[in-house]
This record gives sequence, C-alpha cells and structure tokens, in this order.
Amino acid sequence: MAAKVLTVEAAKAAKIEVIENGKYTQVVHDAVVAMRANRRSGTASVKTKATVSGSGAKPWRQKGTGRARAGYKTSPVWVGGGVVFGPHPHDYSKKVSKGSKRIALRKALSERIKGGDVFIVDTFAVAQPKTKQFVAALSAITDEGKTLVISAAFDKTTYLAARNVQPTLLMTASEVNTEQILNYRKIVVTNDGLAQIAERLAK
Repeated sequence: MAAKVLTVEAAKAAKIEVIENGKYTQVVHDAVVAMRANRRSGTASVKTKATVSGSGAKPWRQKGTGRARAGYKTSPVWVGGGVVFGPHPHDYSKKVSKGSKRIALRKALSERIKGGDVFIVDTFAVAQPKTKQFVAALSAITDEGKTLVISAAFDKTTYLAARNVQPTLLMTASEVNTEQILNYRKIVVTNDGLAQIAERLAK
C-alpha cells in the first residue's frame, strides 16, 4: 500500500481546484459553526417560578414575624424555587448555502494539501477484520494516531477492522465534510476517493 504526499501540483492534475490565497477563511468558519450548531438538540429546559410545582400561598404572614417578607414558595431565592434566566427549548440550527459549503470544503482541503498533511494511495483495505491489521496498514502510511481515511467506498472487512481504532475515522468521499477535514492530523485518500471529491467540488 504505497503512499505519497499529495502535492499542490498533483491535486491540480487530479482536477482539484486548490485555493492558494488567504481568501474564504470566514466561509470555513461559518460552515463549521453551522455544522456544530445543527448537531445541538436544543432540548435543555428549566422551570421558572410560574411553572415549578408549589403552592401560591404566602409561607407566613406579611408582618409581625420578624422575618423578611415572602410572597410565594416558588420564588427563585428559595431552595426548590424556579430558575431565573435558565435555558429553554431553542432551535440552534444555522443555514449555509450549498455554494458556501463547497467553497469551505475546497478551502479546508487546500490548506491541508499545502501543509503536506494529505497522503494519496491507490486503495485502502485489509484482508481480515482485525484491528492489528488495520493499524499496521495505517502505520505504513503515517505514524500520526488521529487520521482520516477517505475512499469512494470501503468493504465490510475494513470497517470491522477499524471500528476499535478510536482516533481514526473512515469516511466516504461523498460524505466527508469541512469539519472532518480540519479535525484530523493526517488525511489518507484513495485515488477513487480523490476523483469523487473533485466531482463534488466541480459542481
């Protein structure tokens, strides 16, 4: 499984439009923020003084006890009372256009290619569903633990071999996104995976 660093020239030859200037950094930021925001369930919720369970009666009379005035037992200043300014169900999702997502992916991949963090291989597969074989195959390419492997498709054996290697992620070229490209120290991409990415970026 011979591997070589994907250079800018090789990427251009594979019809990957490499962004070599400092543009589109904000587009990458917006895309990653949107992806993380869209994963939020937004279901956190607390009870206010109006919704917390409790009597509406005064706990003691207004005057004559020597204690501070108290109007209701659900007051936020009391233990078991309501919560002030707490979270409530909220939609955190953000929208990013398809064009912006495509530019963000191209920019992120360009930066990783220019940094020498992308390796190109013909194919990536293991013969048996064993973690040891997968680790050996990956170690022959890079010694970095946190690695993203991209291909047009993976067979079941390779998926089974990789499932216990937590720092490593197998991702198809049709599904890989900007956040994943930025999150891993090294990226291993097969020839068919690179061709599929080029098709995605050309749309």
